Amino acid sequence: MSKQIKVGPPNVIDHQLAPFLPEFNLFNSTRELENSALYSKLENDIERVLGSVVQENLAPKTSSSDSRIRASAWNIERGVELEGLLEVFSQHHLLKNSDIFLLTELDHGMARTKNLFIAHEIAKALSLNYAFAPCYIALDKGSGLESTVDGENTKSFHGNALFSRHPISKAHSIALPNGRDLMRGKEKRLGTQRAVAAIINHPSGAFWAVSLHLDAHSTQKHRHLQMTMVLDHLENLNPTLPVLIGGDWNTSTHNSSRALYSILGYCRRVLMGVQNILKNHYPHPNRWFERKLFRELELRNYQYRDLNEMGACTLHYDIQDLAANNRMADWIPNWCFWFINWALGKNGGYCSMKLDWFAGKNLFADPDSKPQVLSEVHDKNKMLSDHDPIILDFRLNP
Repeated sequence: MSKQIKVGPPNVIDHQLAPFLPEFNLFNSTRELENSALYSKLENDIERVLGSVVQENLAPKTSSSDSRIRASAWNIERGVELEGLLEVFSQHHLLKNSDIFLLTELDHGMARTKNLFIAHEIAKALSLNYAFAPCYIALDKGSGLESTVDGENTKSFHGNALFSRHPISKAHSIALPNGRDLMRGKEKRLGTQRAVAAIINHPSGAFWAVSLHLDAHSTQKHRHLQMTMVLDHLENLNPTLPVLIGGDWNTSTHNSSRALYSILGYCRRVLMGVQNILKNHYPHPNRWFERKLFRELELRNYQYRDLNEMGACTLHYDIQDLAANNRMADWIPNWCFWFINWALGKNGGYCSMKLDWFAGKNLFADPDSKPQVLSEVHDKNKMLSDHDPIILDFRLNP
């Protein structure tokens, strides 16, 4: 664990950085920012808050004779639809019985989510223990339509979290390198992606749980690097326990580190045949484009094939989706939308990808229930997130 990491109640990440964030936003590269006198003055405080983890224990003491453990992983897209998310978490016939939730993309003090601490709100409403790691300090309100919301950010945090009905111990975060310079482009941020790891003390035994979000705007090679760093970290943890990793791994098959590379990659896939890509690659990134990441897991004795609904996609793009198109327009030229629309025209304007996964070591999929992608959780008139949740029932002993 990093010596920077501090674990404590929400005030462990309190800061006085807000007056300086507009000035940070004037820099156009991370190098330029880090060479500035302003950054030098505030560097220790920035590293302190981004290296800390909020942990609260809000779950009542429980006892269970069931050796089956249910895990749910979901990219909840900032937590914008918090009310709907809480309803699904508490009432959905599968999600409500989850022992742990591995959630990615949670805001704390962002105008786009009413300046709420999303992780705390979820834990309070569902009576869960949780650990939240801030990944980024946002220098603006967000991307696409988010940039036009009313109000101003307060804490300006965005991060990842894990939740448990059972006691959590040894919570910490794992810093991962950025796939691109976060000070270039419209949405500027300080910090890096961070995985959240902790021991879950389930009645049937203890295990490490990791909520992991790999970079979207990165290369396949970079996502493999980030996964390798997480696995290296886990190998050195004490005590040695079974491990469950879950979250949004952004296995899009694309090199999205720059707009040009993404466009060229999209052209390549069109030449390979749109239907071929939609059927054989987007739902199965492990077959070719992201194979190094999945081979790395298997080389380290992690399994993933039995822990996921293989071939079931978790993100669905519609060419009519205004919010998604506005986010994409922040970093790719407008003419690209004509090309995307043309390529997807024969598929009704839709495409789906498998981005969300579980992987485990020294644990076993429950033979009586299959892992699932839950595409039916969204409101008929509104998506709760741009991702579908995934669930897994597993045991620590076969």
